[in-house]
Amino acid sequence: MIRDVIRNQTVLAMPATTTVREAARQMKARGVGAVMVTDHHGKLRGIFTERDCLFDVVAEGINPDTTTLSMVMTPDPETITADRKLGQALHMMHDNGFRHIPVVDHGIPVGMVSIRDALGSELSNFEREVVKKSQLGEILG
Repeated sequence: MIRDVIRNQTVLAMPATTTVREAARQMKARGVGAVMVTDHHGKLRGIFTERDCLFDVVAEGINPDTTTLSMVMTPDPETITADRKLGQALHMMHDNGFRHIPVVDHGIPVGMVSIRDALGSELSNFEREVVKKSQLGEILG
């Protein structure tokens, strides 16, 4: 369940008036690839990702100190609720070509699922399989 994925997350949400540079600093400090953009009621209004920063700001030569999130965010992004399965979020990301999906409760951000979350569990499964094969190889000699 998505609830399990986001259990220990601290939501990174910022107002639309935040500069791109400040958002990028916060994303770096938290080790995340996206920030949720919220209105003054805390409701989700958009998402700003590392790809947005690279493609829409850096590659275009736009000044990150004077550009606000409202100018470069993806407005009204697809969302999911915490009671859904991770697989559903992965399908949504795949079908729509994005790497992050905000998790909301009545429009308020409560977490973020990223493609890294899925890769993390898949990587763990892969590592367990490698260890099993190695142990089996040692037994069979």
